[in-house]
Parts: sequence; C-alpha cells; structure tokens
Amino acid sequence: MREALMAALSTVNDPELHRDLVSLGMIERAEVDESGVAHVKVNLTTPACPLKGKIEADVTEAVMAVPGVARVAVTFGAVVRTPGQPALPGVKHVILVGSGKGGVGKSSVAVNLAASLARDGARTGLLDADVYGPSVAHMMGMGSAKITANAERKMLPLEAHGVRFLSMANLSPAGQALVWRGPMLHSAIQQFVKDAAWGELDYLIVDLPPGTGDVQLSLTQTIQVTGAVIVTTPQDVALIDAARAIDMFRKASVPVLGIVENMSYFVAPDTGLTYDLFGRGGSRKLGEQFPLLGEVPIDVELRSDADQGTPGVLAHPDSAASRALQGVARALAGQISIRSLASLPDQLTVV
Repeated sequence: MREALMAALSTVNDPELHRDLVSLGMIERAEVDESGVAHVKVNLTTPACPLKGKIEADVTEAVMAVPGVARVAVTFGAVVRTPGQPALPGVKHVILVGSGKGGVGKSSVAVNLAASLARDGARTGLLDADVYGPSVAHMMGMGSAKITANAERKMLPLEAHGVRFLSMANLSPAGQALVWRGPMLHSAIQQFVKDAAWGELDYLIVDLPPGTGDVQLSLTQTIQVTGAVIVTTPQDVALIDAARAIDMFRKASVPVLGIVENMSYFVAPDTGLTYDLFGRGGSRKLGEQFPLLGEVPIDVELRSDADQGTPGVLAHPDSAASRALQGVARALAGQISIRSLASLPDQLTVV
C-alpha cells in the first residue's frame, strides 16, 4: 500500500518549487490504517509556507484516488534547508534587511518579519546591526534589558515574542551616541555574529543601517548570507537610493530576495478612501527585476505597537498592515526555499 501512496504523492507538486513532493523528500509518513484512513505527513520547506492549504488539498485529492483509501489525514512538519554549509554554526539562513536611505521603516519591517516568522513556527533570531541608531530593543519591549554572557563568554541573546535578538541598545547607556570608525564597527559586528550563542535558528534577520557603508561590507565579508531584502517607499528619491543598495549587494555577490514597499498608501479610517501620500507603484518598477514581496500601508497602530514594544503582527494581526507584513514574511520564506532547493538533485532520499 505504501508504494501506491507514494506513487500518488509523486503526482503532487509543490506550487512554488514546481517539483513533486516525493522527489523533494518532503514525505515523512505515508501509510493506511485498518479503518482505511491514509495518514500522510508532509515536511514543508518552511513553517511559513503560504500555500499549505493548496498542498493539503492536492495531497488529499491524489491519495483519495488510491483503492482502499476511505479518508485522508494530512499533517505537516517543517524542515528549513540550506543550499550548502550553514551561514553560522546552527544558523541556516542569514537575511539582511537594508534600505538605500533612512526613514523608510526598515527596522519596523525587520522586527515584524522576525515576529511573523516566529509566530508561524520558525526558529528566528534578529540582529540589530544599525549600531548608530539601534531601535530593535525598544520595538521588542526590552529597551532597558542588559545582555549577559554564558560560561563560554559568549553573549546570550535576549528573547521576546518568540524571537532571540541582540542590539547595541542593550550594551550601551541609553541616549549615548556611538562615534566609531570602520575597524571598531567591524569588531562589534564580528562579536554580534560570531561571539553570540544564537543556538539553532532557521532564520537570522539582520537589520542593517541605512545606506551602503562599513557595516554592510563587514557582514557580507564575514559570513555567508542567503540574501537581502530591500525596504523602500513609493517616493522617487527613496527608489533611487534603493537602486544604489541593490547595486551594492550585487557587487558583494549577495542575492536580492525581494523588495518591500513600505508606507505604500493610506486608507482614511473615517471615509475608507485611499490616498497615495508618497506616490504609487514605484516599487513595481524594481519588481520587474526582483520579486515584490509586498506593499505595506501606513498604519497608526503599527507605529503605536512599536512604541509600546509589541510587533504589530502580534498586537493587531488582522490589520491591513499586519496582514501585508505576514504576507511579506511568507513570500520571503518561499523565495529562500526556492533558492535552497534549486541545486538539489532530481531525487532525494525519503525518510
């Protein structure tokens, strides 16, 4: 019976990867019990899979066609894979979140991406590499907490909302400006990345400083980076600077996984009318070259949630901005899976 089930499952394709579940090694369990119930467990390539429902429907339809099957019970697990060696010991993917200029909501996007991935079940870390303007600790509600070290003298990331994170804000006195040159920045980034006990992570989201400077260069030279996400607004000047950031990552051989258009539009709460305060559709021009992961509207609650230390995707998950950010996180996870599995052989061992 298992052979018949696997033959049926080999006709079901992953909608994003365009290969069948069997050859991708995604079937962990396929058996029929005495009452005719087929139990199938599918290990998705990410806990944040945006097409889980379609996969479940397709698996059910294919298995129900097998003689002797009365009902199908589909369950899911997730195994985030890497295309080669892990970026860091225990860390499968490092994702840089950057922008060509400040003021586009990059840190807010990074925090909500991390929180959304964690809520979907991914083991997620967040590194605040914006050392001159660290804001992640405040947005995570732990601005006054201090970082400690373990017995091996490695920094222990703080944890909030299911996300492990490190920020310079938790190492330096509040309000103190850092006046550091390149070598000191490089040393700090090295410590955050290599001298921290991150543990086992599926994704490490890195909130970069705006622009194209020493921190970006240091990170791309220090560790293997899966790819970068560019945050911009529809405004022409932001798009011009976003193009510069894309060019920087190209020169550093870092793939751009997609574009996030933040502050895309505003919906008036009293009238429901939509206003394009910063223009409209500019990011779609960049999206002709790179995936447009999502368009996030201006949302007062998203700002107030950040000020109160709770990511908007958790505090108000049903708001338009939160739904857009959740979509961005799942689209990003999908892009990572596509890249990770692109070089796999035609047939994987089924466990």
